[in-house]
Amino acid sequence: MSFPYHLGILLCGLLLSACLHQPVPTQPLPLQTPTAWQHTARAAPASAQSLQENPPYARAWWPQYGQEPLNQAVQLALTQQGNVQAAALRVRNALLRTETQTANLWPLPSGSLSTGYNRSLTGNGTSSRSAGASVGADWEIDLWGKLRQQRDMSQWEQEATMQDHTAAILTLAANVVRQYWQLAAINQRLHINRQSLDHSRKTLQFVTIQHDAGAAAGLEVAQARQNLQAQEMALIGLQQQRQEARHTLALLLGITPSNLPRSFEPDNLPQDAAGRPHINPGLPAQVLSQRPDLAAAELRLRATLANVQVQQRTLYPALSLSGTLSSGGSALAKILQNPAAALSAGLSLPFLDVGALRRNPRIAKNEYEEACIGFRQNLLQAIVEVENGLSAEQSLAENQQRQVEILAQLRHIENLAEVRYRAGQTELRHWLDAQEAGRQAELALADVHLNRLLTQSNLFQALGWGAPAFADTAIPALRDELQ
Repeated sequence: MSFPYHLGILLCGLLLSACLHQPVPTQPLPLQTPTAWQHTARAAPASAQSLQENPPYARAWWPQYGQEPLNQAVQLALTQQGNVQAAALRVRNALLRTETQTANLWPLPSGSLSTGYNRSLTGNGTSSRSAGASVGADWEIDLWGKLRQQRDMSQWEQEATMQDHTAAILTLAANVVRQYWQLAAINQRLHINRQSLDHSRKTLQFVTIQHDAGAAAGLEVAQARQNLQAQEMALIGLQQQRQEARHTLALLLGITPSNLPRSFEPDNLPQDAAGRPHINPGLPAQVLSQRPDLAAAELRLRATLANVQVQQRTLYPALSLSGTLSSGGSALAKILQNPAAALSAGLSLPFLDVGALRRNPRIAKNEYEEACIGFRQNLLQAIVEVENGLSAEQSLAENQQRQVEILAQLRHIENLAEVRYRAGQTELRHWLDAQEAGRQAELALADVHLNRLLTQSNLFQALGWGAPAFADTAIPALRDELQ
């Protein structure tokens, strides 16, 4: 077959593939974000200069609570927990796949070495030995940029997997912080319950003395005893909750419950409001650059867009070159005598597959449009999460202040009820009801405090705080491991 014939097939393929080409967008569709949040943090925002020099979202937020056991617990989880380790393995695989796609742009070498022995079983029984060796290379010339586009897709998936790794780190850290506060709140409730239990014992003791002296009825003794038993039952339930909370924290840390350090179990919630991290949400558009899950979704959206072009270019003619250098001889030491070289070229015409011509590009384009819709939904969800966090932070701060006032009033009512009962001006049940109302108010205050800490953790996670710090440290370390 002559060279002009080859050239004619190639030119026909070029013309047909040009007719098949359908333009696709070169970048993801534009998305709009609000210019400002509907809710702002209660604290006064920091100056623009200080935010630019030391942005809060670029560093971890949990050390700002000043709880060293909490910092140690998070660090232990990041080194022990299985989800983060699995995410790191996925990053390593993504790096290796990118190397594979990059290698496809260059000739792929191959080689073989063989030796044999033949002996005739008839006639004079002659025998012969032979040896051979060959080296070769196959190279698909990237005429249309399809291989480069596939390499770019692999690189985008690699970067998205790195963002997944960062997101796994931030999610695990936030879960550890939340469980740490949950355990602290349970211990605080236990402390409140024990104080109430001591108070109930003293009340029963006083009523019993009054009954023995003839100043109190037997009904009042029974009421005081029933109140004490209710407190004891509540204590048993809280102790069980604490055990379950310990087990959950140990699971997050990647250790067994028996190995959970006692220092990782706080006795109460932090009472110093100044020790809480300062919330400055910044601008809504910053969420795109701070949240690793959104960054991963955008990178995969770009890869899906590139796949549309890959599917179109798959139908273009593909030119492959291959070359071999081989030799053989009667002995292994003589295989380099009489070398022979061969060079061949092949042209594939995939555009003749009319079914694939119609289906594959359309499928890829539909997947891209679906990815665009999903990315918009993820972005809207992120904005809603931040808005909910900012709104809840304001509401809980107000509720906490009011709950402090309510608790003070109920304690005052309890004191008055005790004075009136001791003076014989009221029944015991009024004093017991006042005690229970004060205890419930104190528990409600602890719940509001816990909810505020949990809301802050959710808000920091929704804002993506800490992602740049881990992306700058964890990812280069994974790259270095593969060098």
